[in-house]
Amino acid sequence: MSSKALKIAVTCVVLAAALGGLLYTTLSEGTEYYKHVDEVMTDPAQWQGKRLQLHGFVNDLRQRPNTLDYRFQVSNNGKVITASYSGVVPDNFKNGAEVVLKGQLHGDGFAVENNGVMAKCPSKYNAAATPGTAGS
Repeated sequence: MSSKALKIAVTCVVLAAALGGLLYTTLSEGTEYYKHVDEVMTDPAQWQGKRLQLHGFVNDLRQRPNTLDYRFQVSNNGKVITASYSGVVPDNFKNGAEVVLKGQLHGDGFAVENNGVMAKCPSKYNAAATPGTAGS
């Protein structure tokens, strides 16, 4: 192999390694999993310390008096995780609300990050009896 071909090959290997390393570090920082509570609770140890978007329904919502500290349970299909959050919550954040939380699972529950509470609005298209149509 000539020295020119060797230099080109080494340059290509170095560039490929640098690009691969950059891609790996960029993607590993931004990786975030979207999971339902019941999926996470089948094997909680697998998800501890990883960034998650956790989907479920709020239960047993409690706010510490005169603070923005919340502690609540998030459930789905009979599985429950205790969550904690400190900050402003959406207006429709209440018991029974469907939520997606951003944060990490730890041994003592799910720690929601700043601005990590997204409450879903109930659908205005739910089937309901239209006034005046009953018995028609």
